[in-house]
Amino acid sequence: MVRTPLCELLGIEHPIVGFTPSEHVAAAISRAGGLGVLGCVRFNDPAELDETLTWLDANTDGKPYGVDIVMPNRVPTEGTPADLGKLIPDGHRDFVESTLTKLGVPPLPAEGAPDGEGVLGWLHSVARSHVEVALTHSPKLIANALGPPPPDVIEQAHAHGLTVAALAGRAAHARAQVASGVDIVVAQGYEAGGHTGEIASMVLVPEIVDEVGGAVPVLAAGGIGSGRQVAAALALGAAGVWMGSYWLTTEEYVIGTTMPALREALLAAGSSDTVRSRIYSGKPARLLRNRWTGAWEESDAPAPLPMPLQNLLVSEAHRRLMESGDPTVVPMPVGQIVGRMNEVRPVADVMAGLVAETRETLDRLAKLA
Repeated sequence: MVRTPLCELLGIEHPIVGFTPSEHVAAAISRAGGLGVLGCVRFNDPAELDETLTWLDANTDGKPYGVDIVMPNRVPTEGTPADLGKLIPDGHRDFVESTLTKLGVPPLPAEGAPDGEGVLGWLHSVARSHVEVALTHSPKLIANALGPPPPDVIEQAHAHGLTVAALAGRAAHARAQVASGVDIVVAQGYEAGGHTGEIASMVLVPEIVDEVGGAVPVLAAGGIGSGRQVAAALALGAAGVWMGSYWLTTEEYVIGTTMPALREALLAAGSSDTVRSRIYSGKPARLLRNRWTGAWEESDAPAPLPMPLQNLLVSEAHRRLMESGDPTVVPMPVGQIVGRMNEVRPVADVMAGLVAETRETLDRLAKLA
């Protein structure tokens, strides 16, 4: 068994934290001895999140789990989707529609037409509602994908006994996060999927460990999909790992009815088949490279809009792309570790393999010493 101070802090068996938008994956990670963290951004309706967290409370076998929100530290000016929609240039809308036509992506059926709320999960006000709902349940950890949450959110979380984590792409960011009251820093390298910075994990993790590792545990994120890589993270000074992309090809990952095309795309991709772009949300995010991302690299493509306008612009397009059933256009955030995601396995098997290989690697290294 590999145990670090993170295990004691979170009450988990293995120093492996798994981020996922699927409650089924999150629960399975927790049951297998890690900490499953549910991404909340897909929940526009607080009642739906409440129902999902009720399910998690009942399906983790009493093991701890966490939630992840998307909330800037400073409260932004925002409006309704209709208000925000007025800020989107017609040229951007025309480009998206013409691109979908060129890619052969059909419109949504009448009953699947957008309701104007595709952007809500990215709004600061909705993220606050996610926090309010989470505090009525029993998560062990609340993480923020955009750095430290606002001070009052950190205070609320601590008052309810929650550990607060934040993702950092620079040592200076980590230092500021700890000063704001964050309990765990996730050092997320350039290789990671979704929103990510510009410094590779091999450089970033020891930089952040040297900066704040004496005050709080540091987790390594980005490019982790084997026990050897978990051991490498520990060698760099991390107290554990934060893994997101690697769970996308597990048996439990099921959201909607788009799985065949998504799985086909992920299983076929290599480590060079991703691109870091602002086209997903308006902030730099690593995505699966395909015909959709390629269209945004053409000379006639407009510059992506800032968050949350870009997400509002492409919200319906993302639904159309996913529901098209075409693996060459699925708009999926994923890290460079996608090159190792070449089979579908249960979460329990993935966890068992990670733990076993971590032990074997550490034993091998100990013999070298």
